[in-house]
Amino acid sequence: MQNSHLEFSKGKEISMGSANPPVLSDYMNYRQFLADFYQFKRKSSKGSLRAYNYAVFSAAANIKSPNYLKMIIEGKRNLSEDMIGKFGKALGFMKDQTDEFRLLVQFTQATDPAERNMYLKKLSEHRVAGKLKSGEIDRKTWEKVPNWVAWIIYAMVDQEGVSFDTAALKTLLRGKASEDEIETALNTLITSGELRRDEVTGELKKNRSLIESPEEIPVALVRKLQSQLMYLGLESLYQDQPTDREFGTLTMSLTKAEFEEIKFKLRQMRKAFHKDNSIARMKEKGERVYQLNIQLFPVTNAVEGVEKTVIKPALDLKVETAIVETPVAASTAAPQAQPVPAPAQAATTETANASANKDRSNVSSLAATAASAADLFR
Repeated sequence: MQNSHLEFSKGKEISMGSANPPVLSDYMNYRQFLADFYQFKRKSSKGSLRAYNYAVFSAAANIKSPNYLKMIIEGKRNLSEDMIGKFGKALGFMKDQTDEFRLLVQFTQATDPAERNMYLKKLSEHRVAGKLKSGEIDRKTWEKVPNWVAWIIYAMVDQEGVSFDTAALKTLLRGKASEDEIETALNTLITSGELRRDEVTGELKKNRSLIESPEEIPVALVRKLQSQLMYLGLESLYQDQPTDREFGTLTMSLTKAEFEEIKFKLRQMRKAFHKDNSIARMKEKGERVYQLNIQLFPVTNAVEGVEKTVIKPALDLKVETAIVETPVAASTAAPQAQPVPAPAQAATTETANASANKDRSNVSSLAATAASAADLFR
């Protein structure tokens, strides 16, 4: 990064000694980007015959109001679609940068959480595509990271009664993926070695872990995968009946010590689910594929000077022996002769409630392997 911005924070003012302009892809709030851009231009033009000011920006954007940029930065006005193009011109953006700026504006100005989520997904995909195009992310590395379609198909190997025919998979995936996407994902899993066909039965089996070397995968790519899986969860909120899913939220104030303790317990819980599920899938196949998303994130900033620096256990935490996650072994038993639940809808985007699922066979390995990807953010 060329400035001091944290990707999902409001951001700090750029260093006045910095000779580099702010980089759009470092920002998650377009108003903060504009504020830093303006301060950079002011600094750069200091001592010149014509110092940079709001009026200069307005002239470059062909806007009559000399203080329009100031009102935008302060949140007194929103940018319209027409104004986004004019701002892109004044900022000196090429087409791809203007498109990214448009998505950032739409994300920042959206007020409905579902709408913000949609624009965040589009913005993330645009930025990843840009890094691939520029070579910042190696395309071979990109191809190692499965998208959500491949991730779910990989888990469906542990599901009873699945026919890995493209048309059948499209039905089981609820039509959320095209046949081309499914065929590409399936072929990639086989050619890369994650899946293999039994030489005798022709049955697809897991050959190795979906991501063998997570440390080699850029965080941006893992973030893209996780955002896709979380987006499926949002769709499930509107698509599935409450009896078929479990969604719960809890908003609470925590100390730093309490946060670290909860984070530790959540990771241990994920690993316990992974261990139990791995054992269960070696004995028999599951009935459906479920997605388990665990999220704990800040929604406020700490008040300056209040956050404690010394971290002590807030509760009586007993540290148990760590559970090591291992790839799920391919089952050697023949598929159980159990009927597929009707209607045959296998791949769901549900968040599972482990305490309510007494039958382990209903918990799929997708939840565990997705949790493994989440560990990349440690």
